[in-house]
Amino acid sequence: MSFAVIQTGGKQYKVKASDILKIEKLKNSKPETKIEFNEVLAYGDDKTLEVGSPLVKGAKVEAELMKNSKNRTILIFKKRRRKNSRRKNGHRQQYSLIKIKKIFTKDGAILSEAKKVEKKEIKEEKSKI
Repeated sequence: MSFAVIQTGGKQYKVKASDILKIEKLKNSKPETKIEFNEVLAYGDDKTLEVGSPLVKGAKVEAELMKNSKNRTILIFKKRRRKNSRRKNGHRQQYSLIKIKKIFTKDGAILSEAKKVEKKEIKEEKSKI
């Protein structure tokens, strides 16, 4: 199984083709658009592994932005005992939901590609159930 380790939003993710990820919100991006991640730290499969120092030059991961949204509310509650002091705060972190389409090697060859699911196959699976 082919994989790649990418860096985005200050975090690192190990991704495979057709994975769906929640990442930090990407600026200036609209749903159904293609995104390229050029910060590939490593890629490989069962037999080989290519590790960069720190990045693999020429390697990239292609993904599709599915939607931008907000996570559940995170509550921050601070209380100082015996001082009648308390503070309640919270926020909803924004995220982007992406689907990994292709992983390219440093030569530009496709290491792995997501399978395309047709609507007929989905209907057949539902009818079997």
